Order: sequence, then C-alpha cells, then structure tokens
Amino acid sequence: MARLSLLSSLLFAALSVSKYIVPGGRWHDIDGNLVSAHAGCVTVDKDTGKFWLFGEYKVEGRTEGGGVSVYSSDDLATWESHGLALAPVKGHPYVSPSNIIQRPKVVYSKISNEYHMWWHADNSSYGLLLQGFARSPNISGPYTFVSATAPMGNWSQDFGLFTDYKNGRSYALYSNGDRKEGRDVYLSSYNEDTTDLEQVIHRFDKYDLEAPTILQTEKSYYAMMSHKTGYRPNNVVAFRADSLAGPWSQPFMVAPLNTRTFNSQSGFTLTIKGKKKTTYLYLGDQWDSNSLWESRYIWLPMDIDDKKKSLSLVWTDVYDLDVKTGEWSPVNGKTYYAADAKTSGGATKQEANFASKGTIVTGIYGNDSTVTFEGVEGAGKPQWVSFYYENTDDICNSRKA
Repeated sequence: MARLSLLSSLLFAALSVSKYIVPGGRWHDIDGNLVSAHAGCVTVDKDTGKFWLFGEYKVEGRTEGGGVSVYSSDDLATWESHGLALAPVKGHPYVSPSNIIQRPKVVYSKISNEYHMWWHADNSSYGLLLQGFARSPNISGPYTFVSATAPMGNWSQDFGLFTDYKNGRSYALYSNGDRKEGRDVYLSSYNEDTTDLEQVIHRFDKYDLEAPTILQTEKSYYAMMSHKTGYRPNNVVAFRADSLAGPWSQPFMVAPLNTRTFNSQSGFTLTIKGKKKTTYLYLGDQWDSNSLWESRYIWLPMDIDDKKKSLSLVWTDVYDLDVKTGEWSPVNGKTYYAADAKTSGGATKQEANFASKGTIVTGIYGNDSTVTFEGVEGAGKPQWVSFYYENTDDICNSRKA
C-alpha cells in the first residue's frame, strides 16, 4: 500500500536514450536494454576523457554470478554497452557463476600502463571475505583474473576505492565483515602500481557501517558510508577530515531524515571539473530486494561548503549536466497534486499537514483503487513522469515510469 502526495510530469526526456540524468528512473542503453551496472564506479579514460561505468551485472532471478558489466558515455546520460568486462568462469574458485562479485572499482595504473579492477570477492555464504584483483590493457576489458586475497590478513566485505588527485595514490575502503569483532571500516593505501595494499591509514572503529566511498575537494576529504540494513535504505552518513589519516569528524547525515538518503545506498562519488564549475556527484543505488536486476540508480549533485564543513545531497527529479562546463540545472515540468485528483474504490483523500496542499491519497491497494489526474499535459513524445509517494514503512520514494 502507498500514500500518494503529488505527481510531477517532466517533459522531453526520451525513454531509451536520454540526455538528462533521471535519479530512480529506468535507465536504458542505446540499444534499448536496461543498464545493469550496480554498486560500481565511473572511471575516466586517460586518453579520450570518455566516462566508463562498471558495475555488478544482475541476472533476473539470481543474486550472484553475473560478473562485471561495462558501459561508456560522453555525457553521463547516454550509455553504450560493451558487455562484460569481467565474465564468470565455470568452475573457477573466485569468479564462477556461483561466486559473489560485488562493488567493482577500476583504476588506471601509470606504472603498468593498464587498468586494474578490484572488488569484494566471496562465495554465496559470504564465508571468504576477500578482495579480488584483475587487470587489462584496455579500459573496456576483458579483465584477466589475478588473485583474491585477504587484505593484510583481514576480512573484507563492502569495497570502495579512492584516488587522491594531489598525490596520485589510490586507497581501498572496506568494511571488516559482519561479525562482532569485525565491525570496522578500514582505509588502506595501495602500492604505486595498485597491485597490493601497503598499510592502514585510518580505521573507522566506532561504527558498524558499509558501502564506503570518499570525495575530495581542495580543502577536505569526505567519507560517506551506509548503515548495515541489507537492501533496505537508511540514512547515509559522512565524515570530514583535512587529511586521510584524520582526525575525522563525527558522522552527519547527508539527506533529510525521512527520505533515508532518497531511498538509496552510497557506493561511489564522481568529481566533474568543468571549465566553469566543479560538480560533485553522489552515485548511489536504489535496491529492489524483490527484483535486484531491476534496481535503480540515484545519481545526485552534492552541495559542499568547506567553510561550514558540510555536505548534502540535492534532490532533483531530472537534471541536465554539462560535463564540459561542469554546470548542472534541473529540468522543470508541471506538478499535479493529489489534493486535486479524483479517487475511487478504496483510495481516499486524507488530511496530512506535511503534504502539498495538506492532502494525501491513501488506501491505494488492489485493482479497485484508482487515482486520476486530469488535464495532464503531454509532450507528444516519450517523457518522464515522477510519482512521489510514501510507503507504509515510512520510506519516502520517487519512482519514474
């Protein structure tokens, strides 16, 4: 059951190929297929500047064994599929169809002049808790498996990778497992070739967090992490520090409390340094535990103030990002309110002081419940439509069709 507060119709974004970024939408590649690259990263090609999206390839009806998919884009909105960068190998002890290949990250190594992929490598029971490593001379792959190891003898679960643009060194972030004695998140440095970890730089040892990522500004480092609630979203928190070694601040939430980080989990951040502006993007995942392969992507700009030492996500239904200038702007449409809609069956209007026009529609359940918005203006072409609703478990969502 859901309670509907308003509907916002946003125009001129094509269904299959869109020049806009639509958080929570059904993203399609240029062939019309759903983009399947979950909990991954975006790596910039060192020669062309093209964006390459890597992520977990989710197979319908399965939770493991899909491998790592790869897509390319010039604008972060229009994606071309290049298949699997790391494909499952039948009978392999670490990358077989029954293995867990999660949160892949890809970084360029100047020493080897090749691209290195790292990920959380595990079995279906999460009994290994290792980090996988593969390499390729081409950013698109295919990547060749090298090893799966315990980082400096520790467990490793959710995995993140960060490269410091000031010194060029890369660092791994990994939660230390779910067992009571392992509820830490480690920040460890790689060697110059990003082929092995050298030392622990910092340990977040007071919190039980996962899905770590780090963002760097001119003056600060911000580490973002999710609480451990499985595929259910929660309030992502951030820490700030002047250096990676710390001291790090107390955690603070990056989105309004009642949105549970706009129904998403942290995973990666991307910095767009344009000719006019630098835009920082939060690349989160909106998991669908009942249908993982259809999970969505919540990519949002961030508002960062180093003087106030603050960071917050900026929600917008649809936005236009110019990767050349670094500027972004919302794409506005017309809003239709639940207070003005017609209801039938079990759907009824209810007073709610938190809702637009003070009214929600509740009881939207079953085939006999309808909510009808009249006078909706179409664009005469495929377009995005955003529905704002709140589930009965108090998670606010914005879903696109």
